[in-house]
Amino acid sequence: MSRSAVPMMAVRGGVLLVVAWLLLVGGSLTAQAFPQAAWPTQSKGSRGADVEAIQQLLVHAGQTVAVDGDFGSGTDAAVRAFQTARGLGADGRVGPNTWGALAVSLRQGDNNNAVRALQRQLNVKRGLGLSVDGSFGPGTYAAVVDFQRHAGIEDNGEVGPITWRNLIWHYQLVDRPEAAAICTKASDVNGDSAHWGTAAAVGQLTAAAGRVYSSGLGPVAARDLSFEHGGNIPDHASHEVGLDADVQLMRNDHAQCTGTSRISRFDAQYSRTATRELIQAIRATGRVKVIFFNDPVLIGEGLVQSQDNHDDHLHVRYCESVHPNSSYSC
Repeated sequence: MSRSAVPMMAVRGGVLLVVAWLLLVGGSLTAQAFPQAAWPTQSKGSRGADVEAIQQLLVHAGQTVAVDGDFGSGTDAAVRAFQTARGLGADGRVGPNTWGALAVSLRQGDNNNAVRALQRQLNVKRGLGLSVDGSFGPGTYAAVVDFQRHAGIEDNGEVGPITWRNLIWHYQLVDRPEAAAICTKASDVNGDSAHWGTAAAVGQLTAAAGRVYSSGLGPVAARDLSFEHGGNIPDHASHEVGLDADVQLMRNDHAQCTGTSRISRFDAQYSRTATRELIQAIRATGRVKVIFFNDPVLIGEGLVQSQDNHDDHLHVRYCESVHPNSSYSC
C-alpha cells in the first residue's frame, strides 16, 4: 500500500460516514417543498375558500357565523370576538397569529367543524371529492397523507400547524365544477398550466363572474394567473404570487369560453359595454389593486390603466390587507 493511499482511504471512509450520517439525519428532518408558504391575511371584504375555512374554524371555536365564503360584517365581528377571547389584538384581520390560534390540530377519529374546514380545503386545493361531513375517517386520512407528500412535509396523517399553513397557502384552480360562471382559456405560452391562484383571488374573480353571468352576458374566461405553486412564469413580468389574473375581453356574441382564444379592442367582436360591466363587477367585489387594459375610453372613465401589451385582455391585480410584497397590499 502506498503512503498516499492511506489518507485517500481515510478521506473516502470519512465521506462514507458523512453520507451515512446525512441519510440517517435526513430521514428525521421535515422537508419543506414550499419555502414561500405563509398564512395569507384575510379581512373584511375577502372571499373564497380560505374565508370558508376561517368561518368553519370560528364555528369550531364556539363563534356563531355563516359559512358562505364571504368575509362580511358577521365574520368580522366573530373574528374580533375570537381574538378578544384569545388575548390577540382584536383588529378583525386573520393574520399569522389568528390563523395559528384558529387552526387546531386534527387527527383520524376527530369529528367537528375544523375537520369540515380541512375537507373543504383538500377538495378545493387538490381537486378531491371528500364528503364535507366533519368526520376524519380513512378517506380524509389518506387525502392528508397525500397532500403532505405533495408538500414535502412529514406524512404522518396528522394535521398540525405546518400542514395547515401549507394547505391554506396552496393555490387553487380557477374553474371549479360548481363555478359555471367562469371558464379558463389556454394561453399561447403556458397552455392550461397557469390557471392557479390564491383562494382569495379565485374567490374574488369568481364572485365578479357570477354577477356578469347573471346579467346575461355569458361566462367570464380567465387566461393566465400563476402556476400551482407560484414562481417565475414565462411571458409575464408578474403573476408569481397568485394574485394577478389575465381575463379575456367580453364579446358581442357572449362566447368568451368557446369563441376565438384572443380578441382585442380593435376586433368587431369586442364588446366595450360588456367589458365595462365586467370591470365594474370586478371592482365592486373588492380587493383590486389595479386593472391594466388599453382601451382609451375605459381609461378615460377611470376604470383601467394603460400598460404596454394589454390590448387583448384585462390584467387584474388583486391585493390583501397585509402582504409581504407592497405591490399586493391594499
